[in-house]
Amino acid sequence: MKPNPSNAVVGEPSPRQTKAASLHVLTLTPFFPSLENEVGGCFVKEPLDALAGYGITSSVIAVSPIYNERQHSNATALAEWVRYPQIPGTIGLSSAGRFLHARLHRRVEQLHGERPIDVIHAHAALPCGHAASLLVRRLKIPYIVTVHGLDVFNTCFLTGAPAEWRRRASIAVYRDASVIACVSRKVQKILEDGMPDGARAGVRVNVRSAVVYNGTDTELFSPTLDDRRPTLTEAPAPPPEILVVGNLIPSKGQELVLRAIHRLANEFPSAQCRIIGDGPDRARLEALAGELGVRARIHFLGRQNRLAVADALRRCTLFALPSRNEGLGCVYLEAMACAKPVIGCRGQGIEEIIEHQENGWLISPDNLDELTQALSTFLRSPSLCSQIGFAARQTILNGLTLAHQAQELATLYRLAASNRAL
Repeated sequence: MKPNPSNAVVGEPSPRQTKAASLHVLTLTPFFPSLENEVGGCFVKEPLDALAGYGITSSVIAVSPIYNERQHSNATALAEWVRYPQIPGTIGLSSAGRFLHARLHRRVEQLHGERPIDVIHAHAALPCGHAASLLVRRLKIPYIVTVHGLDVFNTCFLTGAPAEWRRRASIAVYRDASVIACVSRKVQKILEDGMPDGARAGVRVNVRSAVVYNGTDTELFSPTLDDRRPTLTEAPAPPPEILVVGNLIPSKGQELVLRAIHRLANEFPSAQCRIIGDGPDRARLEALAGELGVRARIHFLGRQNRLAVADALRRCTLFALPSRNEGLGCVYLEAMACAKPVIGCRGQGIEEIIEHQENGWLISPDNLDELTQALSTFLRSPSLCSQIGFAARQTILNGLTLAHQAQELATLYRLAASNRAL
């Protein structure tokens, strides 16, 4: 399915198309690669290089609460890392923006004095969006916020007073932002549906939002030569390999993959599964693989760097991540860019990109029968894998590259900068 939000770009954009006066944008983010974690926040870092071609100069302040491990900038992802006080856990998130503002305001004013900042781009409403909303009161500049996940109002899908505090703080951030960038239409709908009716209070609660899909590095995530054109006839293939990439947490659905592999063990005795990622669910998943009798087929590789992930995507037969909590999911796009068939879930942001059985495959969340059928269909037919994989890469090239994302962001920055008085 071809992305088609109201502000979508068709075809590979050229920087010449958007040549305009340069802008200085301050990116304020808790997600960014560091010396200690080179893969964290790549979805924020990678578009910055492409933005330079659209007249955007970026400064980056990456933030982390003081109870987390200290992070340091690395040579390929330059950022100023700042630690700030926060009450541990989600209970402190509603007030974290004020602490972050107190920690940042002198440094940001210094940056603004050295070279005027035209726009602040905050990633997530709390704490960075909240801090940005306080910073701009003195600087008299606009800010925008990107919402990356389905927990738009930071309730963590819970109820109670702390969740309500976070919801109110998030609403205030969205209300005052120049524009909210949503990584999918699903995220945008949650945002718009969740904003309260402020008519009685006499306040403006309508928000300006736009869908800006994540872009993909199509040079790093590229197919092997043999995968660049569809194969119309069956050919000998190496042992089939299913690849799963994601944090090892229950919502990602790795357990469903293990159970499907167990079901298919007799039909595909040589099939293997590689799981990239780490997290609190690893021990449980390893134990489950043992209980199902498929432990020898499952390879837990832990966290890998970007080059290793790209190489694994090129090697695999297909990619599966039956996650039930994805605003979009960059790894789906990276797998598609590598010309691999992708299995994702309906009701998630990726449904806006995948056209079922055309450039990927969609199943219902938590549906073991549908996942088993999808895996079986692909494992039986290398030619189908090739054809769907080819269509998947074309989808990325036609609207989901880093250049496409950069052009969309540049447009939002200029829109925000031109409406400073609003």
